[in-house]
Amino acid sequence: MLWTANQIIRKLSTSSNYYQNKLKLALIGQSLFGQEVYTNIRKQGHKVVGVFTVPDKDGKADPLAVAAQKDGTPVFKFPRWRVKGKPIPEVVEAYKAVGAELNVMPFCSQFIPMEVIDHPAYGSIIYHPSILPLHRGASAINWTLIQGDKKAGFSIFWADDGLDTGPILLQRECPVEPNDTVDSLYNRFLFPEGIKAMVNLAQPAEAIHNWIRGHDKVPGAWSVIDGQTVTLYGSSILGGSVPAGQPLDIEGASQPGIVTKNGLVLFGSDGKALLVRNLQFEDGKMIPASKYFSSGDTTSMELTDDEKKMAEEIRSIWNGILGNIAVIEETTDFFKSGAASMDVVRLVEEVKQKCGGVQLQNEDVYMATTFQDFIQMFVRRLRGEDQEEEMVIDYVAKYVNNMTVKMPWQCFINGKFEDAEDGKTADTINPADGSVICKVAYSSVGDVDRAVAAAKEAFEVGPWGRMNPRDRGSLLYKLADLMEENQEELATIESMDSGAVYTLALKTHVGMSIQTFRYFAGWCDKIQGKTIPINQARPNRNLTFTRKEPLGVCAIVIPWNYPLMMLAWKSAACLAAGNTLVLKPAQVTPLSALKFAELTVKAGIPKGVINIIPGSGGMVGQRMSDHPDIRKLGFTGSTPIGKQIMKSCALSNLKKVSLELGGKSPLIIFSDCDMDKAVRMGMSSVFFNKGENCIAAGRLFVEESIHDEYIRRVVEEIKKMNVGDPLDRATDHGPQNHKAHMDKLVEYCEVGLKEGATLVYGGKQVDRPGFFMEPTLFTDVEDHMFIAKEESFGPIMVVSKFKDGDIDGVLQRANDTEFGLASGVFTRDINKAMYVSERLDAGTVFVNTYNKTDVASPFGGFKQSGFGKDLGEDALNEYLKTKAVTVEY
Repeated sequence: MLWTANQIIRKLSTSSNYYQNKLKLALIGQSLFGQEVYTNIRKQGHKVVGVFTVPDKDGKADPLAVAAQKDGTPVFKFPRWRVKGKPIPEVVEAYKAVGAELNVMPFCSQFIPMEVIDHPAYGSIIYHPSILPLHRGASAINWTLIQGDKKAGFSIFWADDGLDTGPILLQRECPVEPNDTVDSLYNRFLFPEGIKAMVNLAQPAEAIHNWIRGHDKVPGAWSVIDGQTVTLYGSSILGGSVPAGQPLDIEGASQPGIVTKNGLVLFGSDGKALLVRNLQFEDGKMIPASKYFSSGDTTSMELTDDEKKMAEEIRSIWNGILGNIAVIEETTDFFKSGAASMDVVRLVEEVKQKCGGVQLQNEDVYMATTFQDFIQMFVRRLRGEDQEEEMVIDYVAKYVNNMTVKMPWQCFINGKFEDAEDGKTADTINPADGSVICKVAYSSVGDVDRAVAAAKEAFEVGPWGRMNPRDRGSLLYKLADLMEENQEELATIESMDSGAVYTLALKTHVGMSIQTFRYFAGWCDKIQGKTIPINQARPNRNLTFTRKEPLGVCAIVIPWNYPLMMLAWKSAACLAAGNTLVLKPAQVTPLSALKFAELTVKAGIPKGVINIIPGSGGMVGQRMSDHPDIRKLGFTGSTPIGKQIMKSCALSNLKKVSLELGGKSPLIIFSDCDMDKAVRMGMSSVFFNKGENCIAAGRLFVEESIHDEYIRRVVEEIKKMNVGDPLDRATDHGPQNHKAHMDKLVEYCEVGLKEGATLVYGGKQVDRPGFFMEPTLFTDVEDHMFIAKEESFGPIMVVSKFKDGDIDGVLQRANDTEFGLASGVFTRDINKAMYVSERLDAGTVFVNTYNKTDVASPFGGFKQSGFGKDLGEDALNEYLKTKAVTVEY
């Protein structure tokens, strides 16, 4: 079996201590079998450095060549390797140039020189369709039947100068039935057993799950149900209670499976369960596992005249593919008539092209294998009756804040929640007490690739790209309505996961997110170009106009301070512009983004348009930066990481980038201010959202004549602040987001003290469970000090005084920073306010207020605070490209 061959390859890799235990392989062969071997070897992580196959026949490439070319693997199509018994030098040199360490030869009809066989460090392994030493050489299957053998099988062995006389690595066999033919033996055993693996159900559920998903979709893991071989696809661990259903006996299982509305539940030897989505039978037909007992119960539909015309168009497509079938009848089976996997792709694409753009998936063909079933499936899809079943979500449920919150925890890819590719998870922590809320999928590079592929397909061929902009806006309005309906649950999740005070989470984190989606929903049908007068090319005339077009697949990486709101600020504009997206929430706050994903499905957003990939920035974020199919990346986070992202985006495919980065926002308070308001808003400028606020006033400059009075009143207000449980409605100040950040804030205060600043209040962690920091106040802060220059991103007020009347002096100090995100000024003098606002070098200036952001006002920084805008009309331009069109008439 191929999976055993892969074990052999892994053993070779380990013994050589090769980097990451992987080998560089050359694949020499052809046919669908060669294609399946190639796919499985790549799935195991080995690098195929070259594919050597036969030339195209009648303009059609061999299936192995098609698969390799699609992946960008080098493909060589040599008509022959030797002439008159001697190797062709240029062919051999081309082979050697790829640097293979092992040749894999799954099915090869050409004579390969020994110079090639022996060249790799580990030689060559070959698949042969007989139980060696029987029937060496060509036509081995034929001779198995000619000789009347009772057993057939295959061997995998080391190649030598006799090619099929080398040491045998492994063999598998099957009985020869009385009426077997060459085709039946090959199709029943030699091909499928070469690429499939039977599931051992007498092991823990996680091991069964890993086995199934490790062979999904190629080569396929199978079991025996009701005496027939059934291949299992789409496995996920079942975390909650097992739903009700109908029992099903499965050979080798510790207890019967259960066919439920969500799929087939299997039980491991440890009593834990997993869910299988789809089943494929020996005749090639695939069904949803939930339909096992009712797969033949569908009622036949009467077709309209237009639908009958389409059915005849599809019949001609089948005829073109199944050239060996004279007449396509209602009962003609696509696969029994000789169709293979490449024919499935052709059928799907031809139907899309010729039949009104109806969107089909390869899986649809496997689930409707006869012509009549295929037509019925197609018409249901055409009429919109073939709706997807209710989404399956493995929630983590908790009773908290006087409600039961249900939280998805898996990756959200192509409209479905599913485990990370390698099954890894990471804990997400409640900062109020340090406890684990739940485990969340920890995505890999492979998960990013799958999400990007889904987003690319949704943009290029899905309904989203063809949708009327006004209809797109309607879906975003509906999404906003659903967010509003679920705002208490969203705010509770946000509070638990990020530490935000519940009332603030409800009003700002969630409330502004809803406003953002409604605002950009209104923009969907107002994105337009211009007509431009140009010099005419006489005697002809010209018309020049511009089009605003979406970019394609966009990546969004959001921070942990406002998890849902930052998602909304970027994704609403991205979607309104017509793009699709792959979003990575912060590793420490993924839960509200995953709950949002659930609501997008309920809103009717097509699958693949939105994908949520939780995981680390170093792996998931880096892959997004590097991915060649992503056209734009929007990032909010630190300046150092922003620089790394910008570099990676440039080096990969010159992605468009927008960056909202660090800040050290100055707030200038003049002596002629409204003192009550300046104290209240100055407190808010620092302690809002426990200081985890990108535009927080990182440094306050207070005019000398009111400095002491201002400090006294601030201290009085700090003492009134209630630090505690963020879900308590009386709490003013919740926990910091995570422990590492809490520790950095304590260190920040220690540095301030060492440099000579005066600690007036706070400066320590609160003595209670969780990650609570005392609201802190420093005065006498000099311009050269660390805390005067660096952002704390916490509840630490840093105050410096300036001389009375020295407007230009304080402006120079305020602008003496590499950051330029926000700034503020408090004064009753409108002329002074305008003078200062014009000269403050920041993307936002607040006058006699602070933190007053609005969905219609552009938001973004200058200098090392980044570039590009969120919110307002400006944000749309971050996700659009302008095309100029000139017509001569």
